[in-house]
Amino acid sequence: MLVRVLSSSYLGIEPFLVEVEVDVTNGLPIFNIVGLGDATISESRDRIRSGIKNMGYLLEPRRIVVNLTPANIRKRGSHFDLPIAIGIMIGMKFISDYSGVLRDYIMMGELSLTGEVRRADGIISGVLLAKSKGFKGVIIPEENLEEASIIKDIEIIPVKNLRDVVKFIEEGTIRSKRLVNSIKFSENLLDMWDVKGQIRAKRALEIVAAGGHNIIMIGAPGSGKSMLAKRLTSILPPMSEKEIIETTKIYSIAGELSERVPIITNRPFRDPHHTSTASSIIGGGRTPKPGEISLANNGVLFLDEFTEFDRVVIESLREPLEEKRISITRSLGKMEFPAKIIFIAACNPCVLQQKKTHRLKL
Repeated sequence: MLVRVLSSSYLGIEPFLVEVEVDVTNGLPIFNIVGLGDATISESRDRIRSGIKNMGYLLEPRRIVVNLTPANIRKRGSHFDLPIAIGIMIGMKFISDYSGVLRDYIMMGELSLTGEVRRADGIISGVLLAKSKGFKGVIIPEENLEEASIIKDIEIIPVKNLRDVVKFIEEGTIRSKRLVNSIKFSENLLDMWDVKGQIRAKRALEIVAAGGHNIIMIGAPGSGKSMLAKRLTSILPPMSEKEIIETTKIYSIAGELSERVPIITNRPFRDPHHTSTASSIIGGGRTPKPGEISLANNGVLFLDEFTEFDRVVIESLREPLEEKRISITRSLGKMEFPAKIIFIAACNPCVLQQKKTHRLKL
């Protein structure tokens, strides 16, 4: 029996629709997943087997082949556990009356060995995709509810385990859910009022905040450079709803959201150490992920001890500071990440003077 379940994945930060095809037939017992999935997807076979079994369903030995379409684009993430498990359960006739849900809803979620549906990364991207494609709604882990609820005009179905999914598919029963009616802004604990003196430096930061300019602060250790930089976000305007969605989407894909911080409502402040690599700051890797410059999108990127950063890192900042985006090309293709930031650098005058003296000697 062939079953098709809809899910999503993302390339860079752009989501795309994935059709999970599950073929359950008689024959030599196997469980294969094809369609360019990463190691996380390959390992899902054991999670899915144990999850279905521990929910009380008897898994008979069958030939199971799962295909993730489009098969020419690499996919990653544990959120494919849920659609694959539901496809297998339908193929083994554990679920009936399913055609409408499979056609109108996108499913995402990671499975535990007990059949619980756990938090997954990139959920908000799938919700945005479902809305843009005109789907009725999305079925997601209950732990991702607050993150997904900031997207309006689409039905959100939170589930705690496989039984919740089965009840919704067969009976339309929805677990009681707590939606976010309005975005609550958390209080910024750092305030510019804490800085005593430094009138000229504070005036410079006011100009930076008003015009979205970049700045470098040169001063002796202990003069307050870091203290001033960390409090710049307190005088920036509140984030708009569009900026909140855009920034939360980046953090969700990067795996930076948690139950404690499900939505990014304050402007980000990122301050990587001077030993950080170029790929960690600019973004990249074998499968490109957002770097610090993208995680600071709509906020502030602060590089303390600026002269200690690797020259490659400093040179890599040229394009994103001018274009407000960063393009990364890999064998998988070209990906773009947003980089609308206020850039602050800080260094000591003695180090800067040593650099100048060294250049003159050359």
